[in-house]
Parts: sequence; structure tokens; C-alpha cells
Amino acid sequence: MSSDDERSADPGDGAPEQLALIRETVRKAKVPRAKPRTWRGAALAKELPVARVLVNKGVLHLDQYFDYAVPEELDAEARPGVRVRVRFGAGGRQVRGGRREGGGLIDGFLVERRAESDYPGALAALAYVVSPEPVLGPELLALSRAVADRYAGSLADVIQLAVPPRNGRAESRPSPEPLPPPPAPSAGSWERYAQGPAFLRALAEGGAPRAVWTALPGPHWPEEIARAMAATLASGRGALVVVPDGRTAGRVDAALTALLGPGRHALLTADSGPEKRYREWLAVRRGSVRAVVGTRAAMFAPVADLGLVAVWDDGDASHSDDNAPFPHVREVLELRAAHGRCAFLLGGTNCTVEAAQLVESGWALPLRADRDQLRIAAPLVRTVDDGELARDGAARAARLPSLAWQTVRDGLRRGPVLVQVPRRGYAPRLACERCREPARCRHCAGPLQAPDQRDLDCAWCGRAETAWHCVACGSNRLRARIVGARRTAEELGRAFPAVPVRTSGRDHILDSVPDAPALVVSTPGAEPVADGGYAAALLLDGWAMVGRPDLRAGEEALRRWTAAAALVRGQPEGGTVVVVAEPTLRPVQALVRWDPVGHARRELAERAELGFPPVSRMASVTGTPEALAAFLAAAALPPEAEVLGPVPVPVTGPGRPRRAGDAPPGESWERALLRVPPGRGAALAAALKAAQAARMSRGNAEQVRIRVDPPDIG
Repeated sequence: MSSDDERSADPGDGAPEQLALIRETVRKAKVPRAKPRTWRGAALAKELPVARVLVNKGVLHLDQYFDYAVPEELDAEARPGVRVRVRFGAGGRQVRGGRREGGGLIDGFLVERRAESDYPGALAALAYVVSPEPVLGPELLALSRAVADRYAGSLADVIQLAVPPRNGRAESRPSPEPLPPPPAPSAGSWERYAQGPAFLRALAEGGAPRAVWTALPGPHWPEEIARAMAATLASGRGALVVVPDGRTAGRVDAALTALLGPGRHALLTADSGPEKRYREWLAVRRGSVRAVVGTRAAMFAPVADLGLVAVWDDGDASHSDDNAPFPHVREVLELRAAHGRCAFLLGGTNCTVEAAQLVESGWALPLRADRDQLRIAAPLVRTVDDGELARDGAARAARLPSLAWQTVRDGLRRGPVLVQVPRRGYAPRLACERCREPARCRHCAGPLQAPDQRDLDCAWCGRAETAWHCVACGSNRLRARIVGARRTAEELGRAFPAVPVRTSGRDHILDSVPDAPALVVSTPGAEPVADGGYAAALLLDGWAMVGRPDLRAGEEALRRWTAAAALVRGQPEGGTVVVVAEPTLRPVQALVRWDPVGHARRELAERAELGFPPVSRMASVTGTPEALAAFLAAAALPPEAEVLGPVPVPVTGPGRPRRAGDAPPGESWERALLRVPPGRGAALAAALKAAQAARMSRGNAEQVRIRVDPPDIG
């Protein structure tokens, strides 16, 4: 007998190892999971035995409530607003013991308890209650229904945007006790606006003013938003502010904390992580906090006794959701202000056409500073024709004309200088040097590119181009339509070798830079905040931003420019902005005068003459030519509806990034625009929703994609 056998003869030896082996074997065994209960023969709740459930099926022909029986065991937990699991899709013949059985398990929300059901057949029973926490209140449900109807979408899709995913750990923790209302704040920097103190007083007294706020440039707007929220909290009501991104939310969060201290507001951003964000959301839902600062998804935050909704920089593309039914923050907050009779504040250093329409219609009042205050806060803006880059040899090394060169050199003596370029990388798009006609592929008409300044090839089909010439003027010389941030940083670094150069763009965005001489090269929207403000700013390649084939090109260029110029010190402190663009262009003139409101009003007047949004309501319908034609033929559009198109949409190449609603790679789709006059938008959305639901109910394989109020109509 071996020594191992001798040790194994002792019944006590080796027992822990054997037990561990057994546990490991059991853990790895594929034990079938128990199926959820069917509650066959179970007694039902004595009162209100029917539960009306919104199932998580985001298809239009199922956009309705479904009735389920409530077993007596689930009576206490099955309250309106809780998450439930139900069986869905069972046939009407699968009835046993008076209960419908079969079908797959699906998530849902219990929206109502009833004594009787309108459905004449047998009901399936609730499988179980996922959590007793009520997360879908009646106000949030009504808002979600209004948003779904406005955007021709399903209620389930909107609820997915409005209610964050459940986190059990966050749900199990209690929320803190609510703090008493703070005292009303002083006006502070709101004194710079003629109606600013009166606006704050109205909020503090429980009023519901509506204002379109054109904020002065400079660092004070986060504090001004915080004071508006504090005034609303002082009245015993809640406040909600939605901003474009996490960096902006951080600035408002810091200002609100400095004004009121911690514990009075919640920060809802994607950067927080799912557990922390859900914990903050639950604190709002439970009434522990009545103030919310957040990004896009926060537009649905269930703030108790809402007294103020505000959106900052409503022209930013981040405010338009990328998921169906594609709601926009501005429109959702308008619905909340109208239905909840609360105050509304739309703010920004720029003014969108939609904001101008709110003022023109009388729905909101303007909130602006006079010209004297503007002259103090705004920097000096000067223009340089982009054509001077080819004629001015004084600073060709950094592709800067003499005025821009001098501005950079003077600014670096006093602090950091911001340089805004429309794109990052090396020459992403090319054009003819003489006439600026875009350089396109001879085979597929795709844009030509020169990655890292190498040979030309097509960005769509990948074919090499060795003998390009311009089809418009015959020239064979190319120029970069937009020289990106990396190349601009390199050129400026060679021109100013003793100055540090920092870049901020899509892959790496800086939050702030110190008040020290430096060149900060940034793409639009990624500009870091400089301590004490920038001494100067250069806005390069302005013609490329204004010349985009888009209805909003001029408005978007002005918004990007004002956002960057607002980070520069005021003119009394020597702040200077140089924009390299044609001086006669309307957005350039609006920037020089710092008159975004005048630009928006003129744009609104032109769109009214042409019947363009937002004066008219518009929707886009995209799909294969056959599916699109069948949809338009079957849709019962309002008699006033005008169909524009259809026209082909660009084909997305394999491996190319796709936006929401783009065609699958390699497929040829078409798009039609549907336009109706003011007041008929609801009828258009209802017709589109009904037509799409009818197609889905018939099982049409090729569906079309609908987007009401598309942000990009070309």
C-alpha cells in the first residue's frame, strides 16, 4: 500500500478537497432553469384583478396596452408603475384552467389596475413583478405618449429612452431625505440683462415665465443657470436643465454646488456609469432631490412638482436623439412646459431659427442684454478673406495671413490662443485649387482623399486616381478643403517653436487649459475652457463650414463660431477673434456685429417665404425604391401634404460609419420629404404612424424609416 493510499484511508483526510470538487461539478453542471409560473388555477386578487400592461415591443401595430390577470400572491407588489414580466404571443386557443398560457417572456410596465377587462377572452397572468419600485408615474407616461404621437413612434420606444435600465444594487439603497427649499438667490450677473432680475423674481414667486435667453459671451452663464434653478427651488418647486455634453454639465454642476452646496441636485450623464446614474435617477423619482442637471436623456427626468425646464445650446446635434422615434430635447421640454404649466428657458450664446420662431409667435419672450453690456463682454471680431491665404506670403509657413499672424503673436504675450479648425487629421477632403470644385472619383463620383498626404484614392470605392483634373475649370492642382487639427498644430508648432501646442478633438478632448501662453488647436465643440479666457482666437476654413450643402449650414457655422468666440476675453481686455471667411457672408457679418438674433430672424423670414422648417412641419421617409413607393401610395396623407422627391440617398460603403436611418452598406435607397403647413404636423405624424403600423401588421419584409422633423434635409 502506498503512502497516498494510507492517507486516503483516514475518513477525515481529503474531505475538504472532495467537497470542493463536488461543489465545482455541481456549479458547472447545466441544470435547467425553472420556468416562471403560469399561475394555473391560482386565485386572483380580490380587488382590481386586471393589470393593464405596456409590453416592451417597440412596433407600431402593437402600440397599445394589454390586459393581464393579477394573481393574489402578486396583489401587493403589482402596483402601477412597476416593472413586470409577462408572457406574450400565445395563441387564443392555449387556454387552461381559465388562463391563457404559452408565449415568450417579455418585459413590461404595469400602468393601471382595473376591476374588469375590455378583452372578452381569457387573460394570461402576470408572470412576476421584477421590482416593487414604481418607476413609471402618470406624468412620465403622459409625456411619453405625447412624444410618441408627435414623432410618429411607439410608446414603448419612448419609455426605453425615458426610464433607465434597472440596477438592483442602486434600487436597494434608500435615497437621502429631501432638504428644505433654499432662500431665493440674488440676481448676481443677471443684472446685466434688462429683464434678468424680473425673470428670477417670477421664478422665486412661483410664476411660469417663458424666455429665449441670448447669453452674453464669457464665463458667467453656468452661474446664471444655477441662479435660475435656485430661484425655482426657493419657490418649493423642481428644476430641470439639459445641456449638450458631459463637460458642459460639469460646469453647471460645479456652479450649482458652489451656490447651494451639495445634496440639492442630481447629475444625470452617461459618464456617471449605470449604477450611479440609476441611483441619482431614483433619488429624483422618490422626491429626494428636486433639481436635475443632465444631458439628453435627462429631458425625461421625473422631477417632482416641476417649475422650470431649461435647455442650453439647443442647436447642438447632441440634443437630437439617435434612437427611434428621434425626439429633440427642445421639443420635449416645450411639451413639458405646456402640459405642466411650468417656466421655460432656452439659452445659448447663439440663437437658432426655432428659438426665433418661439419669440415671433409670442410663445416666449426675449431675454437679452443691451449693446453697452455686449460691447464689454464680447471680443473684437475681425475678418480675413480666405483668398488672402494664397496671396499673402508673410506667413505662408502656417497658412495664416498677416492679420491672423499678428493676432496670434500679440495674443501669446498675454495668454493662450485658440485655433478652431473644422476637422481633424490630414486633408480629409480635397478640392480644385482654382475654383474649389470638390474633387470626385471618375468611377463612382465619391470624394477623393489623400490619407497622410499620400497618393489620391476614392473614399467610397477605394480606386486610385493618378491623373485627376477638375471637370469645371480643367486645373490639375488640388488644395485641402479643410486642413485638420493635427496638421494645423504641426504647422503652427513650426511657426511658433517656443510655444507649447495642445490639440483637442474627437479622440482626446481637453476640459480646460491654464492661463499661460499656448496654442490650443481644437475642432468645433471640443474647445477647452481657458482659465481667465483666451487672449485671442482664430477661426480657420470658415468657407468650408458655410459652404456645406445643408439648409442649416449658415446657422451652424455661426453657432460654432460664437461658441468659440465666447471663450475669448472681452474687447476691453484686449480679446480679439479673427475669422478666415468671406466678409460679405451673412453669418460672418452676424459674428462681426455679434447679432445672432438678427441672423436667426432673417433666416426665419426666408424659410417662411420658401415653406421650409420650422415654419412648416416636415418628415423624411427612407427605404428601397419599391418599399418607399408602396408606402407613399398607401399612406392617407393630409390633403395639404406636399411630397418632395423621392431622390437617391448616398450609398454607404462597407466599413464606413453609419448614422441612424442610413441605408445598409451597398444598398440603394431613396428618400422622400413630406411637408405640411403649420398646424398640420399632428395629422401628418398620425398618418405616417398609421401607414407604418398597417405595413407591419401585414408582415411586409421591407420597412421604411420615418423621421419627423429631420435635422438634416440637405
